[in-house]
Amino acid sequence: MRATVTAHSDYTIARIDDRVYGAFLEHLGRAIYTGIYEPDHPTADGDGMRGDVAQLVRDLRIPMVRYPGGNFVSAYNWEDGIGPRDQRPTRLDLAWHTSDSNQVGIHEFAAWCDTVNTQMMLAINLGSRGLDEARNFLEYVNGPTGSYWGDLRKKNGRADPFDVKLWCLGNEMDGPWQVGHKTAYEYGRLANEVAKTMRAFDKSLELIVCGSSHSNMPTYPDWEREVLEHTYDSVDHISLHMYFANREKNTANYLSLNEKLDRYIGTVASTINFVKSKKRSKRDVYISFDEWNVWYHSNKQDRAILDGNSGWPHAPRLLEDIYNFEDVLQVGLILNTFIRRSDVVKLACIAQLVNVIAPIMTDPKGQAWRQTIYYPYYFASIYGRGTALQLAVNTPGYDAEHGDNVGYVDISGVRNEEEGTVTFFAVNRHGSDSIDLEVSLEGFAAATVIDHQVMTHANLEAVNTAADQHNVAPRQGAGARVDGSSLSVRLPPYSYQMIRIKA
Repeated sequence: MRATVTAHSDYTIARIDDRVYGAFLEHLGRAIYTGIYEPDHPTADGDGMRGDVAQLVRDLRIPMVRYPGGNFVSAYNWEDGIGPRDQRPTRLDLAWHTSDSNQVGIHEFAAWCDTVNTQMMLAINLGSRGLDEARNFLEYVNGPTGSYWGDLRKKNGRADPFDVKLWCLGNEMDGPWQVGHKTAYEYGRLANEVAKTMRAFDKSLELIVCGSSHSNMPTYPDWEREVLEHTYDSVDHISLHMYFANREKNTANYLSLNEKLDRYIGTVASTINFVKSKKRSKRDVYISFDEWNVWYHSNKQDRAILDGNSGWPHAPRLLEDIYNFEDVLQVGLILNTFIRRSDVVKLACIAQLVNVIAPIMTDPKGQAWRQTIYYPYYFASIYGRGTALQLAVNTPGYDAEHGDNVGYVDISGVRNEEEGTVTFFAVNRHGSDSIDLEVSLEGFAAATVIDHQVMTHANLEAVNTAADQHNVAPRQGAGARVDGSSLSVRLPPYSYQMIRIKA
């Protein structure tokens, strides 16, 4: 089987915003407690943060981390997480039917972000709370000393403002499961007033308004239209969320889900353009895809806690999906889609980062290790920065639930002009056939292959564990070569590859 691609230096999509490789940490399960924070862990620093986890996060070069939720934020009182730790209250979290000790709050999270070289993306509670609490939180985080909230921040150990620029105006407010769920009209009006108030404090903030929780919501896409009609001139991004599952154990359909993702992005992009035209606005609003990942492996085991049958446990094992090799392919496909839609998707956050549907897993007092999906996320974050190329792809395909003639080869290309490199990320969706891929390199200087990484496995269900951390891992590829202006490489069945060339 054979596929061809044309990559031309003059045909590009957009400059990729580095923040499309962001992540998410919620006060949910073990994401925070025994995830990033475990004071009695052998690697813990002076703030109680796990050093082994911090190193795995630093390796990913994550540009931003969304915090503290998620569904959690819609009943969260940010004031509970400041001041002396021994005076902080334990609260019951209605979103996940657990309790939270508030031992980690804005100060501790900010210090951790500094440690791992990332920026904060903060979400505010527009479920159980509203404008005044949002205003106060913003002033506490970013305000000067000499004001009430700035002086309180100084009293709590931080004189300088945190200077957070990215703010989410609530979370999934279209969802009936959300504490403080609202109609599009109710939410749009509130979000606009909050955005205006925050802009009065600092016009340089980037504000994200809630879009649909997923594309199967009964209010989608009219939710986007109505919310944007209220907020278009006050916000910078609209959020989208999507999770991916293979409950039916149908790999072909599972690996076609990024076709649905692409349509989701396209529909919301068109809605943005509609509202922009209707308002005769000169501003552009972009997409923040601030929750995405595979999520289904842990659903059954989570029911006892989520149904309230286990009381109110603190930091229980929740949403701890153990990812397999099949999920490597899915995450690669999702990231390829974001690269190809870099004209409109400017922010994105893998949900989540540690333990909770995450690329990094930990054992309390024990090891931290990379799940299978860590690797495609790593390769995209490190090497997927630059300008997305508009590739012309000719590949055999198959019909699936989420699209007709879905290409067996899914590929994206990124040119980094500063480094003089072009990187291709390729997935072969075919389960039994290798595909000989030929990429015509037009408009580039003489090229040479400088790196080739391959991920394959005989078992789609293969996983990584604390005892066998490298069962699913990349290996150095062989056979990728450039002959003149043509790059050729063989893609084994069910494989993920990264090929980098100097050009």
